[in-house]
Amino acid sequence: MEKHEQYMRQAIRQAQSAARADEVPVGCVIVKDGKVIARARNRRQQSRQACAHAEVLCIGYACKKLRSWRLDGCEMYVTLEPCPMCAGAAVNARLKTVIFGAYDQKAGYAGTLHNTLSDSRLNHRPDVVGGVLERECAELLSGYFAKKRGLPKKGGTERG
Repeated sequence: MEKHEQYMRQAIRQAQSAARADEVPVGCVIVKDGKVIARARNRRQQSRQACAHAEVLCIGYACKKLRSWRLDGCEMYVTLEPCPMCAGAAVNARLKTVIFGAYDQKAGYAGTLHNTLSDSRLNHRPDVVGGVLERECAELLSGYFAKKRGLPKKGGTERG
């Protein structure tokens, strides 16, 4: 678990960078053989692109780094449970493991609403570890949305 927390803290730094840029604070890193090969944060507002989620961007950067669409042996650390699009991207990239922080009650597709990552009908199923540094990841999100709404901070997460 210590290894997972180390890499999740790097994903949290990406999420903090997203919040500073007035993006929903979701961050992601991809690790291969103990080295971070890609990092990204949400960029939907900045890029005006619906698909600019941290996970999709990070997968793209990792593919470019490895010069392959297959991310065999790679682990993805993301601060929020992947949505349907990001869970599908993780499966299609052949990630070894997806590790996430906060559970997403509104769009989580790594076990909360559906479990795309473990669906036996698909040709690849990454391992999944949820709840790593969950409190810190959830607080980033709840604090961001409370600030946007001008409300006191409380629990809960939203993709935005």
